[in-house]
Amino acid sequence: MGTATASDSGIAQALAVLRTAWMQTEANEPPAHDRAIACWLGCLFATLFALVLVGGITRLTGSGLSMVDWRPLMGVLPPIGEAQWREVFAAYKTSPQYLEVNQWMQLDDFKRIFFWEYFHRLMGRTIGLVAFVPWLYFSLGKRLASWLSFRVVVAIALGGVQGLLGWYMVRSGLVDRPEVSHLRLAAHLLLAFFIAQWILWTLLDLRWGRVPMTSALTNIPVLGLLSMVAVQILYGAFMAGTRAGVLFPTFPDMNGLYAPGPFFPHASLTQNLLYSPVAIHYIHRVIGFALLAYATGLLFAQRRSQLSPNWVQYQFGLVLLLQFVLGAATALYRAPLPFAIAHQAGAFALACSATLLAHRTAATRSGYSL
Repeated sequence: MGTATASDSGIAQALAVLRTAWMQTEANEPPAHDRAIACWLGCLFATLFALVLVGGITRLTGSGLSMVDWRPLMGVLPPIGEAQWREVFAAYKTSPQYLEVNQWMQLDDFKRIFFWEYFHRLMGRTIGLVAFVPWLYFSLGKRLASWLSFRVVVAIALGGVQGLLGWYMVRSGLVDRPEVSHLRLAAHLLLAFFIAQWILWTLLDLRWGRVPMTSALTNIPVLGLLSMVAVQILYGAFMAGTRAGVLFPTFPDMNGLYAPGPFFPHASLTQNLLYSPVAIHYIHRVIGFALLAYATGLLFAQRRSQLSPNWVQYQFGLVLLLQFVLGAATALYRAPLPFAIAHQAGAFALACSATLLAHRTAATRSGYSL
C-alpha cells in the first residue's frame, strides 16, 4: 500500500508540473480574442457555406461533369474566345454524360452548365487562399496562439483532401456512366460539413472560451444527437445522388404506405442500405422522425441544465423543425431546384445548430460556461 501511495503521489506531482508548464506556455502566447482573427475565421466559415450551396446547385443542374480534366494549380481562367470554348466543348463530347444524356446540347447550352462547375472549382481555390494567406500573415506576426494555429492547419489540410475527393467523385462519372457515385458524393459532402463545423467550433471557442471537443464526444446523449444528424446528412446525400427524392411525392405516407416491407426489395442488407433508392428514401424519412423525437427528449432533459446563453436549446429545436418541414415540402413537390437548395442549406444550418448545442453543453458539463 505504501508503494502504491508513493507511486500515485509521483504521478500526481508529474501531472501538476506538466499542467503548470502548459499554463505558463499559454500565458506567453498572444491572446486568442483578436478581433481581426475572429473576422477572418468568420469569413472563412461563410465562404464554406457558400461553397456548399454552389456545390448543391452544381449537382442539381447536372453541371458537375462539364469539366472533364482536373488542373488543381492551373485553369483559374475560363475558356477565352470561340476557339478555346470549342476545344473544351469537344473534350466534353467524349464524356458519357454527353454521349448518353446531353447530345442535344449546343455550345451555348454547354456554357451554362460549365459556369457552375467552373465557379465551384474557383471557389474551392479561393477558400484555400482565404485560409492560408491570413494564417501565414498572422503566424509571421506571432498573433496566433499555438492551439489556434493548429486548428487552422488541420482545416487547410482537410481542404486539400476535399479537393482530391471532389475530383475522385467527378472521375466516377467520366468512365462508363453519366453520373457520379452517390457514395463518393456523400463523402465529399460530409467532409465539407465537417470542415465547416471544425471552424465553427473554433469560432465558438474564441467567443466563449475554449471547450475540449472530447467533452462533447464523451457525453452520450449529445454524441447520439450528433451521430443522428451526421447519418441524416449522409442519407440526404444518398437521396440526391440516387435521385430518390422524387419517388414519393406524398407525406407522411409514401404513396399510401408506412410499413418498411415494400421499401426493402433486395435480399442483401448492404444493397438496401446503400444502393436501393426506395430504401434510401424510406430510411431518410424514418431518421427524420427519429431525430425529431430524440431531440425533443434531449432538450426536455436539458431544460434545467442552465446552458449559456439560454437560447441555445431553443435555436436547435427551431432549426430542426424548420428543416423537417422543408424536407417534407421538398418531397411533396418532387425536389424542385429552389426547394432542394433550401433543404441543403437547412442541413448545413442544422449541423451548425447541433455543433453550437454540443459546444455549450460541453462547456456546462466541464464547468467552462459563463
